[in-house]
Amino acid sequence: MTTPHINAPEGAFAELCLLPGDPLRAKFIAEQFLENARCVTDVRNMLGFTGTYKGQPVSVMGTGMGIPSCSIYTTELIRHYGVSKLVRVGSCGAIMPEIQLHDIIVAQGACTDSGVNRQRFNNFDFAAIADFELLRRVVNHAESTSVDVRVGNVFSADLFYQADTALRQRFQQMGILGVEMEAAGLYGVAAEHGVAALTVLTVSDHIMRGEAMSSDERQLGFKAMVELTLDALI
Repeated sequence: MTTPHINAPEGAFAELCLLPGDPLRAKFIAEQFLENARCVTDVRNMLGFTGTYKGQPVSVMGTGMGIPSCSIYTTELIRHYGVSKLVRVGSCGAIMPEIQLHDIIVAQGACTDSGVNRQRFNNFDFAAIADFELLRRVVNHAESTSVDVRVGNVFSADLFYQADTALRQRFQQMGILGVEMEAAGLYGVAAEHGVAALTVLTVSDHIMRGEAMSSDERQLGFKAMVELTLDALI
């Protein structure tokens, strides 16, 4: 069974699918973490792979940047391929002063300036939140392995280049840990279809301080986050 955006055969995806934005990061995860990984979809070079991790089936697929792109792929994964645990593994820009580069954020909730969840929810405000069981497992595993994680609210932005810099101060006042571009959409899709979703993020830059990781640091930090997530959920 194929879809307009995924050319994988029926049964090609595991129940658990990791979702980086960048398809090359999906390839990196498959090569670095999965055994017997095979590419199962490549439409528009949005690569998806399935293999095993510690003997358990796992898939990984890119979603592209932004809520619309993420929503397309996650909807098709759920409706047509039976994926029921969707975990975004990505990067974000930090807002709160106590957060440092390399920190891992587990997004308990996601605010947004996007209107997609209002469309889903009859124009009411929708609380876009993570699945508690997935969140609990990642946080508990982090604690048991002495990995520091930050748990709280993030902001999923429609605009990468946000002109209103005053918003940053408001985000800080409201306790927003970081800014990214997909979590609120993912949580809305998951709620609509009755499946579980979570977002785990590596802090790649600090928006308020103008700090940023090098490309090598991004690779190492991303790898640590993926390992934590897989070990927690397998």
